[in-house]
Amino acid sequence: MVVKPETVGIVCRGKSEDLRLLDEITTRIGDRVKVVIKESGAELEGVDVIICIGGDGTLLKTLHALESPIPVVGIDTGGVGFLADIRPENAVAAVLKILEGFEVEKRERLAVSVDGERLPYAMNEVVVLTARPAKMLHFAIFVDGSELERLRADGVIFATPTGSTAYAMSAGGPIVDPRVDACIIVPLAPFTLSARPVVVPASSKVHLKLFEKSAELVIDGQLYRRIESDEEIEITKGEPALFVKTDESFFSKVRSKLRV
Repeated sequence: MVVKPETVGIVCRGKSEDLRLLDEITTRIGDRVKVVIKESGAELEGVDVIICIGGDGTLLKTLHALESPIPVVGIDTGGVGFLADIRPENAVAAVLKILEGFEVEKRERLAVSVDGERLPYAMNEVVVLTARPAKMLHFAIFVDGSELERLRADGVIFATPTGSTAYAMSAGGPIVDPRVDACIIVPLAPFTLSARPVVVPASSKVHLKLFEKSAELVIDGQLYRRIESDEEIEITKGEPALFVKTDESFFSKVRSKLRV
């Protein structure tokens, strides 16, 4: 379905180059649609589309702040730009094209809870890390009630296909097409030769149980929560995020972003 927006929300992280781009965009579209400019996605409920000017972190913060899914698109003035994939030099043309109508792409997220406490959805990954550097965690991972691994390791990553090109890839995990409905489990520096990344269906119920010590849980590099050894982490399929479809394909993005 093609969506033609009447109200456009813009989140801008506030650097000088971002503000110049913001001014250029609003000058070009201000007489065509209603424009709402905010510093946080939490203040943009009710708009038809959200444009994030910044890097992937800006877009992730926006997604975390939204109470309900709204289509988002990112203009990359940051670093890698796997989520915010519009280059600044193409920004005005891309935004004008969006005003003519755009299609929406769903991206799977992970739902995370700790002893029943629901945390924000993970767009890229959920990471459980040792809270003390150079000290390994001892934990077990269960998938749909069956034990998958019992490990001593620095931690573990639970990634979405979208997040497979982020921390999970750096830790040796596979690159997975975002159209695949899956959860990727990647041990971090495991003290065993047999532990390998595993891909399970997104519909799986994944549990992690610590046997000793405390740990840090990190969602998308944005949210941190301390985990005690008597707390259980559950990871399941979450509510999808909505992205504006752009012209660049996933694999062309992989080639351009990850080439040596």
